[in-house]
Amino acid sequence: MSLNPKKTAWGPILVLGSLWGLSEAALGMYLRQCASTVSGSLMTGAALFFLAAAWTISPRGQTVAGMVVLASFFKLFDAMLLGLPILHGAIANPIFAIVIEGAAFLVLISIIHREFASKTLGQGLTGGLTALLAVNAFPLVKFATGIAACKVPGTVIPLSLYYAPIAIVLSMLTVPAGFWAGARVAALETRFVPASPARLGWVSPAVFVLCLAALTLLRLI
Repeated sequence: MSLNPKKTAWGPILVLGSLWGLSEAALGMYLRQCASTVSGSLMTGAALFFLAAAWTISPRGQTVAGMVVLASFFKLFDAMLLGLPILHGAIANPIFAIVIEGAAFLVLISIIHREFASKTLGQGLTGGLTALLAVNAFPLVKFATGIAACKVPGTVIPLSLYYAPIAIVLSMLTVPAGFWAGARVAALETRFVPASPARLGWVSPAVFVLCLAALTLLRLI
């Protein structure tokens, strides 16, 4: 992992948070109420990829908070496009999941030894444990939103627990991939931004706007 920077890298966070928010909408674009089969597990794996990438660039609590806010904003924008209230199963519960995933990642990355977390094995373990914590906490969503977690049809088992093994195994792969991707982004930023920060300052806002436009197009299809 990279060393703690003097400042939070808001540019890359804006890019990665926007891509995370767009991926949440893309993975759940056909949902109007409950998550479907393994969709929630796939979203957990994707979320941890983006969180790991952002943490590699800027390992600070503000980074995780910024990512959570951005991804949640995209869900709220999606609610507007769909004409749904915020307290709806397709909006409020995914936002709760986003918050839980961010909190779980921050807890695990903070307690796992830095040297171990810099290795692929440690990153995989971080991903698996983060997913385990997040999926087990998600059934508490009813106390936060008043909307119960989706259950396996004909049972009382929440989907997040039923498909937990998929989320855990997937996250063991996506978190190391996120650390790798974040390191590549950090290397590019170090190479190009100091040379012409004014010229490249438009890139992050442009990605944000393009992601909003892509989400709008997805909902018009």
